[in-house]
Amino acid sequence: MRNILIGVILAGIYIWTFMGIDIDFAKAVERMTNNYARIIPKLLDPDWSALSDVWAAMVETIYIAFAGSLMAAILAIPLGFLDAQNMTNNRVLTTIGKWILSAIRAFPDIILAILFIVVVGPKPFAGVLAIAIGSTGMLGKLYSEVLESIDTNVVEAMEANGANKLQILVHGILPQITPEFLSYAIYRFEIDVRASTILGIVGAGGIGTLIVFAKMNRNWEEMGLILLMIIVVVTV
Repeated sequence: MRNILIGVILAGIYIWTFMGIDIDFAKAVERMTNNYARIIPKLLDPDWSALSDVWAAMVETIYIAFAGSLMAAILAIPLGFLDAQNMTNNRVLTTIGKWILSAIRAFPDIILAILFIVVVGPKPFAGVLAIAIGSTGMLGKLYSEVLESIDTNVVEAMEANGANKLQILVHGILPQITPEFLSYAIYRFEIDVRASTILGIVGAGGIGTLIVFAKMNRNWEEMGLILLMIIVVVTV
C-alpha cells in the first residue's frame, strides 16, 4: 500500500506539473521536427577549419578546470578534517564544518561564476575561482567521510605506544586517506572539465564563449566541432 500510495502521489505531481506549464505539444513536436532537419545534419558535419580556435579555447577550459580543482583539493583538506567527528572530537566544530560545506554546495558553479565576474571581471580567473569554491564543498564532504571511515585501531595503537599528534597524522592517518583523497580529487577534475565548458557562457572564459558566439551566429557546423571536442577531451 505504501508503494502504491507513493506511485499515485508521484503521478499526481507529474500531471499537475504538466498541466501548470501549459505546453502546446503539437507545436513543440512540429518545432522539434523542423529544427532536427535544419540543425542536426549541420552538427554532424563539423567545421574543421575552426579546429585551431576551438582547440585553443578547449585548452583554456582545461587550465581553468585544473587550477580550480587543484585549489579545491587543497582547500577541502582542512574543511574535511573540521567536518569529521573523529578528528575534532568536538560537536560544535563539526557542526560549523558541516554548515560551511553545506553553504558552499548550495551555490551552483554558474552562479559563483557570475558573482566572481562582478568581483574580478569577465576573465578566466573568475572561472577558476568559481570552480575552486564550488568543488571545495563536494570534496570537503567526501574527505570528511573518508576520515570518518579510517581504521581507528591504528591510531589507538600509536597512541598506546606514545606517538604524538603529528606522528599519528603522518604515519597513522595520511597513509590511509591519501589514495582516496587523490581518487576523489581526480574524479572532481573530470567533473570540473565539464563544468568549465559552460562558464564561458556568462563570460568566465573557456570554450563556453565559443558556444555563445556559434549560437548567436547560427554556426551549427562550428557548434558540432565544439561538442565533439568536449566529448573527446572529457572522455580522455
